[in-house]
Amino acid sequence: MPGHAFQSTPSDHELLVVRPGKWTLVVISELRQGTRRFNQLRRAMGGVSQKSLTMTLRELERDGFVTRTAFATIPPRVDYALTEIGVELLHLADQWRAFALRNRDAVNEARDRFDASQPLIVIDEGDD
Repeated sequence: MPGHAFQSTPSDHELLVVRPGKWTLVVISELRQGTRRFNQLRRAMGGVSQKSLTMTLRELERDGFVTRTAFATIPPRVDYALTEIGVELLHLADQWRAFALRNRDAVNEARDRFDASQPLIVIDEGDD
């Protein structure tokens, strides 16, 4: 990026490529409330599937953004919370959200212009 004095390495790119999943920033934002149980997160997030939430939480735990605490109760209870670097990621998520809201109209206009410039592809499913 112009104006930045640091050199990036392949490992820098790996971290950036792996992190942003569809639900990552939503989970991080939901955990701002403090420790949450799996089903609390799932209900709060609406359209996330159990599988997607599980995968996202595992990735966040693996990268050190979230802690997972399991309790040997019946039924089993598992709590999730942000770590110190998870809180730092939360600040980034807030900045991203502010950026997205601030630039929503410009992005929608760019998408409309792009879509209008693309040729319409018609697939003929007629007789063979």
